Amino acid sequence: LVMCATCGCDSNGNISFHEPGHEHHHNHDHGHSHSHEKTVVEVEQDILHQNNLLAQRNRGYFDAKNILAINMVSSPGSGKTALLERTLKDLKDQFDFYVIEGDQQTNLDADRIHATGTKVVQINTGKGCHLDAHMVLHALQGMKPKENGVMFIENVGNLVCPAMFDLGEKERVVIMSVTEGEDKPLKYPEMFHTSTLCIINKTDLLPYVPFNIERAKAYARQVNHNLEIIEVSCLTGEGLPQWYEWLRAKVPVLQPA
Repeated sequence: LVMCATCGCDSNGNISFHEPGHEHHHNHDHGHSHSHEKTVVEVEQDILHQNNLLAQRNRGYFDAKNILAINMVSSPGSGKTALLERTLKDLKDQFDFYVIEGDQQTNLDADRIHATGTKVVQINTGKGCHLDAHMVLHALQGMKPKENGVMFIENVGNLVCPAMFDLGEKERVVIMSVTEGEDKPLKYPEMFHTSTLCIINKTDLLPYVPFNIERAKAYARQVNHNLEIIEVSCLTGEGLPQWYEWLRAKVPVLQPA
């Protein structure tokens, strides 16, 4: 059984809570009732409540320093890091960028971001399947970003748990690629429902994969009718101007440092 070390979700997507010394076999009759479901709900609510309190603290920090914080979420391999690399290189003369990288192991993505000249902090979650507000708070304390910047938070590749955890971001951007099924928004609706922008990446591969992009967009808007959608290719640059325009529109007006 693989379990998330932070939220307790197992490989079946459940929140698990086991009391020491209480062995349970479900193929026997007994005379006592179980309150496991209630316990699970209470544990989950407590975890999310504590996270939300810290997320509000992070949000206050970002607001006070006039920083646009963007939570980048997706399944593994969608091209989040490649999109960040292009963005950081193309707009480096326009904004002060900062990046928090979330992965279970390695500094590989942080090394790629660092190569662009951007200040970056790597968070390794170990068995954890998502970033939480406390991890981001701790990273911010070490990073000390300046006022009037843009903070990208690249979450762990996962379309389930990160949807539940507010990090204090202003915007949540979900990336899906044409190498995935176009039904991703229907399978993982909470992630698309809580995002403000959906980027469909790797459009240069459309001639080679059985991906119906119009169907994918329809599914995404079925889940979230307010969701903005931009099609991009980090390889050819197609669609990147639209992404940059969206980003510029979200950056707060510069305030005196």
